[in-house]
Amino acid sequence: MHPLHGLRRAPRAVACAAVVVLAAGCAAVAAEPPPAAPAAAPAAVAAVPAPAASVRPPADRTDPRTVTATLAIPALGLTDLRVVPYEGTTDDRAGTRIQDRGAAASPYGAEGGVGPGETGNYLVTAHRLSAGGPLRELPSLDRGDLVLVTEGGTVYEYRITGTRETSFRSERSLAEQRAEVPGEPGVKPTRAMITLSTCATPEDDAAGNHWRDGNNNPEHRIDKIGVLVSARPS
Repeated sequence: MHPLHGLRRAPRAVACAAVVVLAAGCAAVAAEPPPAAPAAAPAAVAAVPAPAASVRPPADRTDPRTVTATLAIPALGLTDLRVVPYEGTTDDRAGTRIQDRGAAASPYGAEGGVGPGETGNYLVTAHRLSAGGPLRELPSLDRGDLVLVTEGGTVYEYRITGTRETSFRSERSLAEQRAEVPGEPGVKPTRAMITLSTCATPEDDAAGNHWRDGNNNPEHRIDKIGVLVSARPS
């Protein structure tokens, strides 16, 4: 049984202002009360960086969906993983062939997918066990972890906000994975997001679920969802 994790919001920093209470004792002889102390200035509240709005590409920029990017995930020790775009859907035959070469694949087309930094859902899939297993450690990625995508002279910084599970035997589940807002088909996106996806083969096999599709994909995929928080020149 695979638990389905819904999208979770990134933690928000909270600062509490300190309150000082002054206690006065009773005087034996009435005296003129001392002047009131000036009110303390409120404590500063730490600012929480908001997810960045989609980065508007230059007018002469090549369609970002069609340009090969590179992926780095510092928490996993992953650097310079090629992300090869193709027209199709997640883990279809064309995408699986790209992954079989040890690269990550990024589908786009009528069923979803945008380029790095664009408003919507940037889909990235790669193998967990075969072809070098570039996303072997993806399930251990935590909320708040950094994901860097470099494309066209820009580094796009995403932060992980949650985990999803996709079933290849459920059209609804696939639609949620590929939606412009991950997990919410039909909702119009307002920010740039990323879905990093890899197979749940060890978990499926351990549960006795040995189903495979025509491309040898197991039933379940583990998806890590992130939001764009900044962009800078590479």
